This record gives sequence, structure tokens and C-alpha cells, in this order.
Amino acid sequence: MSNQRSAEPIHEHHGHPMTNSHILVQEFEYVEPASLDEAVSLLVEYGGRAQLLAGGTNLLVQMKMERLAPDCVINVGHLPELSGVAPTDGGLRLGALTKIRALRNAPLVQAEYAALAEACAAFGSAQIQMMGTLGGNLCNGSPASDSVPALMAFDAQLRLVGPAGERTLPVEEFLLGPGQTALQDGEILVDVQLPRPRAGTGSAFIKISRVAADLAKASVAVVLVREGDRVVDCRLTFGSVGPTVLRARRAEAVLAGNPFSAELALEAGQIAAEEVLPIDDVRSTAWYRREVVKALTYDVLQAAWKRAEGDKGTRGQGDKETRGHGDKGTRDTEHGTRDTFRIAPEEECLIELTVNGVGYEIFVAPNELLLNVLRERLELTGTKYGCGVGECGACTVHIDGVPALACLTLAVAVDGSEILTVEGLASPDGELDPLQEAFIEQNAFQCGYCMPCMLMMTKSLFFDIPAPTEDDVRDYLKGNRCRCTGFASIVRAVMASVGEAE
Repeated sequence: MSNQRSAEPIHEHHGHPMTNSHILVQEFEYVEPASLDEAVSLLVEYGGRAQLLAGGTNLLVQMKMERLAPDCVINVGHLPELSGVAPTDGGLRLGALTKIRALRNAPLVQAEYAALAEACAAFGSAQIQMMGTLGGNLCNGSPASDSVPALMAFDAQLRLVGPAGERTLPVEEFLLGPGQTALQDGEILVDVQLPRPRAGTGSAFIKISRVAADLAKASVAVVLVREGDRVVDCRLTFGSVGPTVLRARRAEAVLAGNPFSAELALEAGQIAAEEVLPIDDVRSTAWYRREVVKALTYDVLQAAWKRAEGDKGTRGQGDKETRGHGDKGTRDTEHGTRDTFRIAPEEECLIELTVNGVGYEIFVAPNELLLNVLRERLELTGTKYGCGVGECGACTVHIDGVPALACLTLAVAVDGSEILTVEGLASPDGELDPLQEAFIEQNAFQCGYCMPCMLMMTKSLFFDIPAPTEDDVRDYLKGNRCRCTGFASIVRAVMASVGEAE
């Protein structure tokens, strides 16, 4: 993003009388701070009237639904202090800006913190995984968070920076209630510190939900330490069955110090079901959640126990920072630094985009969405309006090579980016991409509404996994809703394209 951007007044907007998920009704100041200290100062300056923007998958949804109306949106998505996954002397550091998909794919996470990798794999759609950040998932304070049960089971410590300085807080003490955290005024979550697991450690995470890309009805994570046939230590945590993510301490006590058996796992599940505090809501009933906790506890303990058997105590052998698809890092200026950038609510700024290989300069307002720019300014209507809140995938485009939901992306935040839409898949002479040809040959095309996002996600799939299995395909496309028919022909078309897509 360029340091210099011109701005000019725009016409006055009139408030929309009802929620419209395709636009952001509210006007707000947009700021990109140059440093973490400046971001903290901005939060103090606005005194609760500002919101931090990182992945945007929660904030922009809340703003579209008119549940939040900040005077200022502070985009911290480029701050290097908040980025990265790297080993430390004591374990592993996870930057707050780390994308969920990057955590899922990080070799150090997969090798040493399996429960966290599994939690990230269960996290919504592939697009949400690639956009959403670990810090955002924590700071939402949701009892249904997928990452928090695993982080709590691993005894994660959160590093917070605010006007009073720096402090460290266990994740268990960070969660106060639904949507409530221990963040103080002006504080920002910087990173998560995971201690190095002991030799003989096994972990696992299991979630049950209505559909694959949905919030949990219930979830469970376990980290246990095995010596011979005994459980010497155990942490058992549950999501979506209480006002916060909960530890089942009575169940842990039954397990610790005793020989492991199927009967012991069943007993622990029964006790855990008595410890949780579920409610009836739109996703499930309290009764069902208690019953599911019994089964989930048994299954997760069995999985972690088997993994602990194979652990040889070879900890901390990696020393390189790891990144996964969906964690592209930051874009620096040509001088290696960034200046603060601010746009007032009544101003527009000039952004530069390369869309399907063509350069554009466009004036946009702070609250203008990339989806609207593509469809209404550039007339690239292959990218579709759908749910508007990141659930259907119809607006999927590639931003700098990574799939993203254009309905949850501020246009001003992607200045200087390369955008690929479905129109850019075909060659300039009109010849279709081999993937498009395969969809035609396999009768996988439907009404045309969801097909663009299927194609865009499949192109990304082949970049991530050149030889995917059918399970890989179904997992990668789980966030794309097709209302015309089933996915059999779509999966068949994708599998027929393996090896042909560039």
C-alpha cells in the first residue's frame, strides 16, 4: 500500500433503515497505524469507539448486521509485531495475526500440538480459515471458538500490550463470558505462547456441528501425558457447552495417576457431562450437548492416548519460522517502512488494484467493499452477491494469490493488491481454463451462481494440494453453498482436472 494516497470529499450518505448485508451502512474513519504503539494510542484516543480490524471475518459481519458501529476502524493487519509462527526456547510463539489456515498447516503445530491443528482444520470454511486470525478468534470471546479449547488444554499464555505496558495472562483467565474478555481499555493481543509439550504427550480435538462449516454444537480438546499404561497428567477442555470454554477438572482428576482404559475414558466422559453448563439454542439442546460430551470425551481420550504412545520426546527440533497458505505476511513500502494512513468518514482515497492482469486506479470510501468495487465499478459480475456475511462463498476471489471473501473485505485495505476473479481464468483470446472445461464435460455446472466460487476455490486447491484426494476436495469446498443439486458432479469434475490445472 502506498504511503501517499489522495483523498477527496464524497457525497453525503443517508442511513439505510434496515440491515443490508451487501454494504456497510455506517460511515467511519479508517486508520492504518505505523506501529503497535500507535495502534494502542488510537484505541486510547477513541475510548471504546474504535474497533481493530485484522481478518475482518467477525468485525465486518457485526457491522453489516448493525450490531457494531465504530467511529473508527483501525487496521492492524500489516503490523509485523503481530505476525509469525516460530519456535522459542520455551515452546512456540503464535502471532495474533497468524491465519487459521497457516496454523493448521504449520509443521511445528502439526507435529507438537496436534489438537490445535485439528481445531484449526475444523474452523469454518477454507476461505474463513485463510482470512480469519488467531487473535480475532480469541478476542471474540465466543464460547464456541474452535481454537480456544485446544489453546486452553495446552496452557497457552497470552501477551497483551496496552497503555500501562505489557502483561501475560493464561487463556483460561482471558475469557469472562459470552463475547467478554479480560482485555483492558487500549490493550491489544500481541501473541500466544505455547509451552513445549513434555515427553509422552498426546493431544486431540473433536468437534460436532450441524454441517461441516458451522459453529460447534460441542467440542472437546485434551492434552495428556502418558507413562507406560498410566495417565500422569491431563487437561480436558470443552467448547460451546457453557458461557465460556470450560475445563472439566473433576474428569481430569479421575484420569490423572490411573491406568488408562476404555472404562476410565467412559467414566471421565460421564463426569465431564455433569461438569459442563450447556443451554438450549438454535444449534442444539442442553440435553443433547450433555449426551454428546460423553461420546466426544471417550473418542478424544482414545485418540490422544494412542498418539502419546508414539511420542518419543523429540521436542523443539525445528528452528525456522513456518508459514502456510493464507498467511502472506505484510506488504512493505519500497523503503521498508510504512507511514500512518488515515481517511476521514467523508473522504475518498485513490487505490491501485491489478484485476485479472489489468491495472486500475479507483477512488473508494472507507466503508466501500471490494465486492461492490468489482461488480459495480469494474462490471465484473462473475463474483456474486450471496449471503453477505461469509457463509455461502459466492463472492470468493483471489487476493495476492489467496482466496478471500470479497463481501468481507474493505477495498481500501487491499490497495496495491492483485485480484483474480472468475473472469480472469480464461485466456485473453477466450479459451477456457482446463478446469472450466472439466466442469462442462462432467456436467458439474449449475445455475451459475455458485460455480464461480467453486472454480476459484478449486484453482487454489490445486496450488495447495497438487494431487488432492476426494476428501481433500470436499473439505476445501465445504464453504461453498450450491442450492441446485448435490456435489457429486462437482467433485467428479475437480478430480478429473487433477494434473491439468496450472
